[in-house]
Amino acid sequence: MSQATFGDDEELFGEAANEMRADVESSLEDGWGTLPSADDVWETDADNVLGVLNGLNSALNVGDAEEHLRDAKKWFTMGQRADAFEDADDLEEEIADLEDAIADIAEAGEQVGELTSTIPALRGTLQDAGSTAEADEDADEEAAAEDEDEPADEE
Repeated sequence: MSQATFGDDEELFGEAANEMRADVESSLEDGWGTLPSADDVWETDADNVLGVLNGLNSALNVGDAEEHLRDAKKWFTMGQRADAFEDADDLEEEIADLEDAIADIAEAGEQVGELTSTIPALRGTLQDAGSTAEADEDADEEAAAEDEDEPADEE
């Protein structure tokens, strides 16, 4: 192998390493870009709690972020194994941050999903309890009215 070819190989390797880093950075940017915005999670136009929960559940969708994260990890791993990155700590940290954000959003989505199925049942229970309390109150009022209509026993 001639010296000129070796020099070209180093230059090509350097270009490939830069492209790999750019691919990782691009995938991370795309991953962050597909996450819900803070306003999507915080603001609502719903009229009731179930509407809020359904809206929040929809907002807590990570979209293609997991796929972008996978691409970033794939290219990052390839670059690390090829020893192509001079300093990859920033990429590794950002990958971990995106992974944590996706996990947090997924966990919040599970919790909201549980509440979405629990709240209607809780409302039904409370409505039933309210109906029972009203019926008991009505019965007490009727009994009191009957007591007032009966003449008092005189001794």
